[in-house]
Amino acid sequence: MAELIRPSTVLPATRTPISFLTSDGLRLIGEVATPVNGDRSLGLLCLHPLPTHGGMMDSHIYKKAANRLPEMAGITVIRFNTRGTVSEQGASEGEFGGGITEREDVIAAINYCCEELGVKNLWVTGWSFGTDLALKYARDPRIKGLILLSPPLRFSEPADLDYWANDQRPIVALIPEFDDYLQPDAARAKFGPVPQIQIVEVKDGKHLWVGEPFVYRVLSEIVKVINPARLPLPTEF
Repeated sequence: MAELIRPSTVLPATRTPISFLTSDGLRLIGEVATPVNGDRSLGLLCLHPLPTHGGMMDSHIYKKAANRLPEMAGITVIRFNTRGTVSEQGASEGEFGGGITEREDVIAAINYCCEELGVKNLWVTGWSFGTDLALKYARDPRIKGLILLSPPLRFSEPADLDYWANDQRPIVALIPEFDDYLQPDAARAKFGPVPQIQIVEVKDGKHLWVGEPFVYRVLSEIVKVINPARLPLPTEF
């Protein structure tokens, strides 16, 4: 008998601890969750929320993405802790760099995904602080585009938006109606210089996406971008 997918549900995947070095010599830890058939043609690299406020690779949306999307959508999910960040998976070396030295973390993670894991179609998702890291540093030409969850635009600058406006790769931004930092009308104004951005307003949503209906919505929007043929996502297994 089928069971409802719940917050604790873990669907089949091959889950492997990973580590890699940054250009300034720090070892970062993470995990890759690959579909059981080994297909890594589609990948999602997750940049987590602010570590000084509890953000980490195991922040709930990303952990649930890793628990579900390899099986549900054929997507390899790569998570890691930026420098100085600790989670149940372990600790990455170094210390929080205020969104500056994390540049090396993002570059190293992208290189690992493309060169070591062999991901062919790699998308980068950022959540909160992670969206700033994505806008500032996920510029590698191998990246297909960005998926931004609750972007606060706190660490990024107008020049970062100008870069993406000129670059023209796709960007999808999920903006909660009741976000603590940037709500939909303000988001449309702030992202105005980026003509290709798709603003997705999520009714009743909040910055942390708490609650299974919001988890389902976020994961569905991610799959809509990366592998829409696998929609709608199942609610049972």
